Amino acid sequence: MTLGWREWIALPELGLTRVKAKVDTGARTSALHAFWLEPYRKGDSQRVRFGVHPLQRTTADAVTCDAQVCDRRKVRDSGGHSETRWVIVTEVTLAGRVIHPEITLTNRDSMLFRFLLGRTALAQLGAQVDPARSYVTGRPRHPVHPPESSVSSL
Repeated sequence: MTLGWREWIALPELGLTRVKAKVDTGARTSALHAFWLEPYRKGDSQRVRFGVHPLQRTTADAVTCDAQVCDRRKVRDSGGHSETRWVIVTEVTLAGRVIHPEITLTNRDSMLFRFLLGRTALAQLGAQVDPARSYVTGRPRHPVHPPESSVSSL
C-alpha cells in the first residue's frame, strides 16, 4: 500500500468519521488533537474524556470522545519540547483497512492537521509513503460528524 503525505482517516470508536491526517514517517507514535482532557476512573479502568475539533482551521465544531487509557508517557515533539501525554489505542480506518495504533492526545490547535499518522501505524498498515502525492486513498464518502447527539459545541 502506498500513501501520500496526507490522507483521510476515520476513528469510528471515537465518533470521528472523517479527519485529514498528516502521514509522518518522522514521528514514531500517532497523535490526535485534544483541546481539553478529563482523566477519570471507571472501576479498575483509567479512562480519558476529551474534546476534538475534527475540521482543520476551525474550532466551530467539537466532538466529545471517551477512551480507555493504555499509558501515560513523555513525548518529544518535532521542536524538541517534551510533554507528558495520555496514550490510547483505538481503531483507525484508512482505505478500507483497519489498524489499532497507540495514539497520544495533545493540543494541536497550532498545527494544520488534527491527526498525525506515525511510523508504528504505517508499519501496521504495511504502507510506504510517496511524499510527492496527497490523498492517494481517496476521500471517505461518509459525513464529517457522527449523528448530532454525539456532537457538542464547546
